[in-house]
Amino acid sequence: MSSTTPPRSALFVPANRPERIPKALASGADIVIVDLEDAVAPEAKSEARRALGEFLEGAPHGAIWVRINAADTADFAEDLALCRDQSGIAGLVVPKAESVDTLAQAGTLGLALIPLIESAKGLQALPELARCPGVLQLSFGALDLGLDLGIEPNSEGGDWMLNQARYQLLLQSRLAGLAPPIDTVHPEFREMTIVERAARRAAEMGFCGMLCIHPRQVDVVNDTFLPTRDQLAWATRVIEAAERDAGAGQVDGQMIDAPVMARARRLLASARRD
Repeated sequence: MSSTTPPRSALFVPANRPERIPKALASGADIVIVDLEDAVAPEAKSEARRALGEFLEGAPHGAIWVRINAADTADFAEDLALCRDQSGIAGLVVPKAESVDTLAQAGTLGLALIPLIESAKGLQALPELARCPGVLQLSFGALDLGLDLGIEPNSEGGDWMLNQARYQLLLQSRLAGLAPPIDTVHPEFREMTIVERAARRAAEMGFCGMLCIHPRQVDVVNDTFLPTRDQLAWATRVIEAAERDAGAGQVDGQMIDAPVMARARRLLASARRD
């Protein structure tokens, strides 16, 4: 994947299971995030950093991203020390992002940043966080955010509220000139039709991809965040019609105006990935 192409799939792998990292890199995920935070128990953090350090000794340039621990933990500074001057790391995922100061500290490493919005404070600070130097994209953690806001998990009302957070990520990403945001993880990894529905909804909302917690999710997510055959066929007809008739052309009963042309070009461009 080109470094400028937004990822469709971002696969987490625990840092204390280094044998899984090569498997994750071979899974087809657009980016692999080695997790020092939620996937690692507190008593295993030091060992996880040691294992990640060993992997990075022979890692290709920009092979992985790393989710560091939150800024209010003792592990935050140790994680940054480990990740400093590591050519194998492409960027950092910053959990529980709530302040510009936190992103500024992470930004001293000169790596790309993806802040995770996981609290009311993070949502409130989103306009400032989105404009911090080094921020490449935004994402969020539905479980932590829902817990902080008192949302009932897997409920109609809870989903409605989380969609308000999604809207804010989309809006602030656009205003800050960032790539579209990445949707939160989906816990299902056995029934792929459920994952496909969640990914399709996120794609329809304008997200570019989804965080993944299992390799089985990767192919489904990758496919879902590409234009469908019907969409590409429509876009091709629009471009061809516009080239035939520079005036008031139409396709499928729809007039071809500037927004229609822009959408057609965007669809065709998004199907071309390195």
